[in-house]
Amino acid sequence: MTQSSKLPDLAAVEARDAADPLRSKRDLFVLPEGVIYLDGNSLGPAPKAAFAALETAAHQEWAQGLIRSWNSAGWFTLTDTLGDQIGRLIGSGPGQTVVSDTTSINIYKALHAAFSLNPGRSVIVAEGSSFPTDLYMAEGVAATRGAKLRLEGVDAPGLEELIDDKVAVVLVNHVDYRSGLMRDMAALTRKTQAAGAVIVWDLCHSAGAMPVDLDGASVDLAIGCTYKYLNGGPGAPAFIYAAKRHHEKLMQPLSGWWGHAKPFAFEQGYRPDAGIRRLLCGTQPILSLRALQASLDLWDTIDLVALRQKSIGLTDLFIELVEGMCSEYGVKLASPRDGKTRGSQVSFAHPEGYAVMQALIARGVIGDFRAPDVIRFGFAPLYIRYRDVYDAATVLRDVLATGAWRDPRYATRSAVT
Repeated sequence: MTQSSKLPDLAAVEARDAADPLRSKRDLFVLPEGVIYLDGNSLGPAPKAAFAALETAAHQEWAQGLIRSWNSAGWFTLTDTLGDQIGRLIGSGPGQTVVSDTTSINIYKALHAAFSLNPGRSVIVAEGSSFPTDLYMAEGVAATRGAKLRLEGVDAPGLEELIDDKVAVVLVNHVDYRSGLMRDMAALTRKTQAAGAVIVWDLCHSAGAMPVDLDGASVDLAIGCTYKYLNGGPGAPAFIYAAKRHHEKLMQPLSGWWGHAKPFAFEQGYRPDAGIRRLLCGTQPILSLRALQASLDLWDTIDLVALRQKSIGLTDLFIELVEGMCSEYGVKLASPRDGKTRGSQVSFAHPEGYAVMQALIARGVIGDFRAPDVIRFGFAPLYIRYRDVYDAATVLRDVLATGAWRDPRYATRSAVT
């Protein structure tokens, strides 16, 4: 197929890179030669500074400082220090966010906390298309509390239709993990709170991809991960936010010693901390926190408005190129066309999406697959260039036009897709 003359050519694409105010940030990451990495919405690449941070944490703070480093290296308060750094990225004032545990555990804590703020109510509302861990944890909390779970797309077409005076909490994704659809945070928060319910926002696919304004939207609770756009490393600890107005009343069931008002008093009974630390549980993985700290220090220098503008530019260009080059080969856009309602990813549907993605990965273009038929591409503005977008679309066209994806080896499913 001959590329349409209406599509941007390579010179035009490279001119965009030359004018990119974020172009120097790419050099802060380790990116393998010959790879176009479009999967930072699943696992971000390593910041170069993380290796020095881990070296210091292991060989100096742990090996030499030993237990003294809980104080001298600030280990004990890393949960708070890093929480405030993430707070800048999600629109949270100081003392409202902590880094701890996993996304799943924090969902569990947040949902129980929401019930503690809303006694007498017995319904959780969530999206039927939500990321599975959100639904699994919501099911567990509902079973524990004898509550009912209402799902968008199952019990009613729209989320708003499910919110009434029986609802204790609404659990919702800011950006949908499959399609990239972004919800209006302020509007849904107002709707939820007007019905007397508490809202919990999942920020896994928006933290580090765009500006978020939790305080401005008067959000109650939020959770998110740090290993995607925030580049904290595989299995990096998650974060949890609670608006300061709720701190004195909310309760969560994982009453571990780090959440105690005076953990080193070694009291027999549990007294929750007066602030955000009441959402902590047990001892946190310090080496992982130190790697995350190296990335968050980098994020302290980022203009989030410029980040979002580039995100929309990258994803708009990819849609334009793929539809111009590949539409005759059965790919259909599965993400919002309007960049203002789209996260920093683009998804296309294809009947043989898994094999297509494996063929792309074999050629050095790394995205991922989400069942049943979605090939998903993440565009992290700190290290993805417009040239990468152009080259990825060109490789996708070749994989589809030549039928390279039909090779039987690309049909074998791996454990992680």
